[in-house]
Amino acid sequence: MLSILLLVPLLGAAFISFLPFSMTPKLSRKVALVVASIAFLWTVVLSSQFNPGEVNQQFPEFLPWIDALGLNYQLGIDGLSLPLLLLNGLLTCIAIYSSDENIARPRFYYTLLLLLNAGVTGAFMAQDLLLFFLFYEIELIPLYFLIAIWGGERRGYAATKFLIYTAVSGVMILASFLGIVWLSGASSFGLDALNTKSLSLETQVLLLLGILIGFGIKIPLVPLHTWLPDAHVEASTPISILLAGVLLKLGTYGLLRFGMNLLPNGWSYVAPALAVWAVISVLYGASCAIAQKDMKKMVAYSSIGHMGYVLLAAAAATPLSVLGSIMQMISHGLISALLFLLVGIVYQKAGSRDLDVLQGLLNPERGMPVIGSLMILGVMASAGIPGMVGFIAEFIVFRGSFAVYPLQTLLSMIGTGLTAVYFLILMNRAFFGRLSAQVMNLPRVSWGDRFPAVVLAVLIVIFGVQPNWLVHWTEPTMTAMVHMPNPVVTVSFVKGKDKT
Repeated sequence: MLSILLLVPLLGAAFISFLPFSMTPKLSRKVALVVASIAFLWTVVLSSQFNPGEVNQQFPEFLPWIDALGLNYQLGIDGLSLPLLLLNGLLTCIAIYSSDENIARPRFYYTLLLLLNAGVTGAFMAQDLLLFFLFYEIELIPLYFLIAIWGGERRGYAATKFLIYTAVSGVMILASFLGIVWLSGASSFGLDALNTKSLSLETQVLLLLGILIGFGIKIPLVPLHTWLPDAHVEASTPISILLAGVLLKLGTYGLLRFGMNLLPNGWSYVAPALAVWAVISVLYGASCAIAQKDMKKMVAYSSIGHMGYVLLAAAAATPLSVLGSIMQMISHGLISALLFLLVGIVYQKAGSRDLDVLQGLLNPERGMPVIGSLMILGVMASAGIPGMVGFIAEFIVFRGSFAVYPLQTLLSMIGTGLTAVYFLILMNRAFFGRLSAQVMNLPRVSWGDRFPAVVLAVLIVIFGVQPNWLVHWTEPTMTAMVHMPNPVVTVSFVKGKDKT
């Protein structure tokens, strides 16, 4: 059942790549959208058959592959991977739908998008360390070309920088994976064959360093973040949607699956430093966002800050905080996709993302009133306004982390206030006031262009009002993953000779 999620986009990519050269870009786009929709609907079918109370891997698949390397084709999903698979399927459909109907080299473009979907899907389902690494590296290839060919003026620089950073990330992760298998004496790379709990504390910490740096680049965390703003600014809108909405989650997924879960003693030892690292990322990302004049770069820096909340929750490693980490991943995926989509529409219609140029876009007669209204909803969700999924995710993260790291949690909460500051700057400059002369008489935005943004906005509100529809898949799995000792605070109330 899980292999279908890989075969559908792979076969679709092969089919599109062999279409005649005379095939129109619109037809290529329709074929790619049908293929991505089938894969997404199959993920929905799997979610309907998923047992939330089962903490072990479900729908397991196993096929011996390369015995000499200990590599097996081993797949499975649980409460951590299922929501991310749904997010990947949804945003891939939105990215294809939002692509330019007349894009150059359409066969190559849509083939790469489907290969990217397959690579990310395989990484979320892989239950073998080496198999995960293969999928993790596979998604690098299509993303590099998608930025280098269809990006902005500095696309070559941004794509090369992304390639170098991600290559270093892969080397660090592979070194740690090889060390885990070799030092634990396992006969294969399968997660069920590893016995990492027997490793000494020093060994776990050493192996964990490679995982932290490798996945820290992917998230990204400060100071490993410098590739992200360039990649976002130069990438087209559909690629920015996938980059922020899905691909960054490979980093946080890897920290939880292979860091906290496989090396619990080492994780507990470095957790205080991780909490401080999270605070630095949150505050630095928010501070840089305030200084930006490019709307897209502002949203890119906001991603750095918001992904720091995931690290804080993972460092605290309480059942509630770890649940908040997956909620924050899904929340950020939906909200960042909405914001990048809306910024892309503004850039397409107005020809600029500069806050010194744009003004009055909320004008009901000549501006973009619907886009402006959706942008207000998106920035409110990102700032953690109640009634939206951003508030639920951040509240669970802070509530679960405060008992373990109260100071770091309070400092991270400042990031929520700073989020409101830089997004208020964005809204005030670009959407309020009189419509500036530079963007007078804007082309009308069709409902076809608005449709994916409306879908994302509805999901943001639905999961904000009824978060249990998302939490019930995840809570048992995330609670079971928290198997490291956490500090316990004992309080005694003394009155006379009686103690409670």
